[in-house]
Amino acid sequence: MKALKRDSRKNYLAGFLFLLIIEILIAFYVKDDFIRPYLGDFLVVILLYCFAMGISRISIIKGLFSVLIFSFAVEFFQLINIVKVLQYQPPEIVIIMLGSSFSVWDLVAYLLGILCCSLVEYLRNRIYSLST
Repeated sequence: MKALKRDSRKNYLAGFLFLLIIEILIAFYVKDDFIRPYLGDFLVVILLYCFAMGISRISIIKGLFSVLIFSFAVEFFQLINIVKVLQYQPPEIVIIMLGSSFSVWDLVAYLLGILCCSLVEYLRNRIYSLST
């Protein structure tokens, strides 16, 4: 099996900035029961993946697994209510980023986001290899 080739770091960073703007707009203007909780979680793992790939030189596979493990860890920290366990009152922005409640549906959204990234990377590599 041929290794997947990364795109340029500036393209990943452009994707990160684009998704960051979308996430901010969702946070400020969308107050519903689907887009904010599920699409937002789906997009946040793609945003994290783009950020990780934009600032590092790790492989695509390592980037995908790292972001998925990080996302799952944050969700499981919500399950054990890590803020209470540590008896630490973090700043409000940290509480917002960590979230406040565990949901299996969040894990599904994270997994679907990573699968989407995998598919895009695979297709991008396939199109690149066909053109060369």
